[in-house]
Parts: sequence; structure tokens; C-alpha cells
Amino acid sequence: MIYNNLGNSNTKVSRICLGTMTWGEQNSEKEGFEQMDCAIDYGVNFFDTAELYSVPPKKETFGSTEIIIGNWFKERKNRQKVVLATKVVGRSGMKWFRGKETRINKEQITKAIEGSLKRLNTDYIDLYQIHWPDRKANFFGKLGYEHQEEKDFIELKYQLECLHDLVKQGKIRYVGLSNETSWGLMKFLNLAEKYNLPRVVSVQNPYSLLNRSYEVGMAEISVRENCGLLAYSPLAFGMLTGKYDDGKKPLKARLTIYENIYTRYTKSKGIESAKKFNQLAIHNDLTPTQMALAYVNSRPFLTSNIIGATTIDQLKENIQSIKINLNEELIEKIETIHNENPYPCP
Repeated sequence: MIYNNLGNSNTKVSRICLGTMTWGEQNSEKEGFEQMDCAIDYGVNFFDTAELYSVPPKKETFGSTEIIIGNWFKERKNRQKVVLATKVVGRSGMKWFRGKETRINKEQITKAIEGSLKRLNTDYIDLYQIHWPDRKANFFGKLGYEHQEEKDFIELKYQLECLHDLVKQGKIRYVGLSNETSWGLMKFLNLAEKYNLPRVVSVQNPYSLLNRSYEVGMAEISVRENCGLLAYSPLAFGMLTGKYDDGKKPLKARLTIYENIYTRYTKSKGIESAKKFNQLAIHNDLTPTQMALAYVNSRPFLTSNIIGATTIDQLKENIQSIKINLNEELIEKIETIHNENPYPCP
């Protein structure tokens, strides 16, 4: 395994991070335990979850993934082996979390962290992330920015101050963002420096061969400000594994089960580009999964690549992508396909 510093901290995290959002929905607790055991055996020390999980988000299952991880900590007694990341939801409309609209304010962050700590059977979170901005902005693939002033805008400085209180209490160690924009990341970094508040150490945004929008603006900030990417959906919900090519709908696969919910990567341009990448991998004696993950692993702005799996075989293949180095000729061919259709799935 390869390890990177988490931002400007001395904490080392594995370049492969174990994603957990299917546990409690597509995966049972027993399967979650097996995945965590396997990941640890392969040198993965970084787990990512959220109060929202499992997915798709539902009142009946929110927090279920954290419970599974917490039960594993209790049974294995190995909390110290894991750098644990979780998230607090932003403005969402999902009032089942705390009986009202979710917001990034002191009251709700306090309730959120207490809930996560209890479910996770721990007294601290290593990396606490804002799951998405608490303002109107372009994320989750939204394009065509149209500015709207908000009467109830929660100042970013206040959000950082709320998180700072949790750091001082020892409940969280580091602060991270997710689904954030260039403006948001730089504002958080500048406010932290100006007011001596916690400095953001990472940004969890989508990044894959089908979605390289992070390279526009965000990648430069990651490198210059030492605030690396935690790449989510590196396999574009399985589109870059080849299992959906030619219209196939594998039994129990996510995009088969939730065909009408998850459409970010299943538009015509995404389907076309994915098949080209998948065929390129096979022609170069790699599986599509290996090539797609190895490409993400190679990016200089990456801190960790968040992989998810529903089977142990998938998990092992994903983790072992860390051993694969793509040669210059293959990368040139990847770039040729990319340049034909640069942003099929923003």
C-alpha cells in the first residue's frame, strides 16, 4: 500500500480508501465486516462514511452504515487502526435527520456529531466533512451557474467556528469538504488562515475517466494549497468496469436496481465513452476496473481514491489497482478518448 499525508497534517492515509455507502442497503452487516477485515489485511487504513448512508438516502436507513462500522469497532477492538472519515449533511430537504431542514449551524452540527459518535462506537472522528455546501451552488453534476442571493445564507466563517468547537472538544481531529467548488474551497482556506480556524485538509469530489471536471480549478488548489482530493465514484457507479457495456443489466448491480435514481453516468455520452475506455483496457491486458482506478491513483492532486464494492472479489481487485502503473503510451490513448468527449458526465 502507498500512504499520503492528509493535507498539511502528519496523519498518513492509504491511497486507497474504503467506501461504505452500500452497507445497510446492498450489503449486510456481515458483508461489511468481511470488507473491513479484508481492507485492513491489504493495508487500507482509511474508511469513509456519512450520517446519510446507506444509499439511496431513506428515513429508514440513514445512519445504518455508521452502525455497522461501530459494531465492527466494538467487536474487533481496533479503532486505532483506522483513520475514520464521516460527513454531516448540508441543506437537503430531508427533515428526518433532525426533525427540520438540515443546515450547517451549531445546533445541527452538535446533534449530528453526537449521533455519529454514538453509532460509530467511538469518541472521536478523524476527518469530519461537510457533505455538500449549505448554499446554492453547482454540485452533483449541475451546470449553468445562475447566482441566487440567499436570505438565510450561513457564513462560511461561522461554519468553521462551529467545527472548531468540535476540534477543541476533541470530537474531531480534522475538517474536510465534499462536493465543493473552487470558490468555496479557497474561501474556507482563506478564512482558516485569517482567523486561526481549522484548515481544510481534503476535498471529497467526484473524479473518474468519465468526470474530470476536478481538473478545472480544483486540482491546482489541491496541489498549491496541500489540500488533496478524496476521489469518489472513480468507477462511475460501475460504468468503468465493463459490466454495463452493450446494454447489459447485471442482476443486483446498483444501476440495475436503481436505474431511475442514478442517471449521472448513464447518459448516451457516458455510455459511449465508458465502452471506449473499457475496450482500451482489455486491449492492453488490463481489466477496465484496473485501468480506471490506476488512472485515478496516478493523479498528482490525489490524496486517496475511495473505492466501493458489493463483493469481496470486487474489493480485492479495486485495492490491488494500487500495484498497477500505466505506461505513457496507454495514458496517451486514454487522453485521446478523453479529448473526443472531455466531460461526458460532469
